[in-house]
This record gives sequence, C-alpha cells and structure tokens, in this order.
Amino acid sequence: MLYKKQGFPEDSEIVLCTVLSVHHNAVFILIDEYDKKGVIHISEISPGRIRNIRDYVVEGKKIICKVLRINEERGHIDLSLRRVNEMQKRDKNDQLKHEQKAEKILELACKEAGKDFKQTYEKIRPLVFAKYSTMYLCFEDVMIGNFNLSELKLDEKLTKTLKDIILLRIKPPEVIIKGVLKLQTYAPNGVEIIKETLKKTEAENITIFYAGAGRFNISVKAEEYKKAESDLKRVIDDVTEYMEEQDGKVEFERQEA
Repeated sequence: MLYKKQGFPEDSEIVLCTVLSVHHNAVFILIDEYDKKGVIHISEISPGRIRNIRDYVVEGKKIICKVLRINEERGHIDLSLRRVNEMQKRDKNDQLKHEQKAEKILELACKEAGKDFKQTYEKIRPLVFAKYSTMYLCFEDVMIGNFNLSELKLDEKLTKTLKDIILLRIKPPEVIIKGVLKLQTYAPNGVEIIKETLKKTEAENITIFYAGAGRFNISVKAEEYKKAESDLKRVIDDVTEYMEEQDGKVEFERQEA
C-alpha cells in the first residue's frame, strides 16, 4: 500500500505497526503509516503479568497500537498495544481496507487510461491529503458530488475513467443506529395495538424485528449521522404517542455500535 502520512503521529492516534524486534522489556516497531520507529514498553503490551513477551508479539507481525507520547526533537515515540480496544481495532482495519480499495480504484483507472499508477498517486497525493485524511474519503465525496476530480489536475481521459470507476465501486457512506424497543400493553386487543404501533416504524431505511417478550430490535440507516438520529427520533416519538393513546408503555434502549 502506498498510503503514507507526513510528520509525526498525534497523541492518542491509532496506528498500524510492524514488529521489528522483541526484547525482554520492550518491543521495537515501525509505524507503517509514518515510516517512523517507536517502542512499546512491556507494561503496555497486555494487562497483568507477562511471563513471555513473545506470547503476544513476534517479529514481522502487524499490530494496531495507540500513540502515548512523542518527543519530536529526539524522534522518540512511545506506544501501547493494550490500550487499543476491539472497536478501535475494527475501525482501523476498516480504514486500511478502504484505503487499499481507493488505491486499487486509482490503479485500475491508470491502467485503463495508459498512465503510470505510482507517478499518478504521487502527483495527486498532496492535493488529496491537503483536504482529506485518506484517499478513500476523497473518493466518497466524489461519489456524492462534494468533490470535483478536476481539482486533481489529471488529463481528461484519466479524470473521466477514474470517476466512472469510483461511481461503480464505492457505495454511499452509511450510518447505522441500533436499539431495542420495548412495547407493553394490557389491553384485550393488545396484539392489534402492537401491530398498529409497528406500522409507525415503516420506512425504507428502518428495519425492525421481534426479539421476544415484547422487545423489538430496531436499526436506522442513513448517509449522515444527523439524518439517522432525526429518523430514529421521529419513529420513537410516533410510537410513544400512539402507545400512550392506547394506555400502553414504550421503552427504548440504545445499543452502542
């Protein structure tokens, strides 16, 4: 992957690293995105006592770490492996997969337009990263019409080819909010009331299914977080209003992503 960042990482940044060497009390690594070396003290490898550090890291292994401290004058970077949670690992892996996809899109466009991929990447790199943290985010904006590829100053054929492949291969960004909706009624016609209540949730971007004991899993999809939140609020308000009119009760419990 050609993706590289300039300068030093930021404090608390999550970064992809390669293990260079493993010692008794420390691990020396290469921060792939910045092409800089760093160190992980044994206390930052894993919680609790570590009998053998090689049970956790080995030379050549890719690991995801958190930046703890940076001394730019000395070029020292301290990192932690144990302070990275599963969600952060997943998000970082997703980011890297997306960036690999963006590079593949550019490579395909260059091949079709008869241009050198690496030269083209280096040409557009400063223009893209002046506005975006990754090339994939730039291509997402191309797809939804928020960025014009003409700003990259490529020739007409490559610009058109790149746009065509972006529109073909990149889907609109998607935000998903999930939760559990609990509906309760003691009315004789309770089943019908619940059915009518669930009709209030019907929308193309809303999914709801029975989870047992009057509980329903609900998810809302949208291209923007604000829209997902707005749609969810509308549904909860409509459901609550209707259930209260029927002397029923509604509880909503949001689920963390």
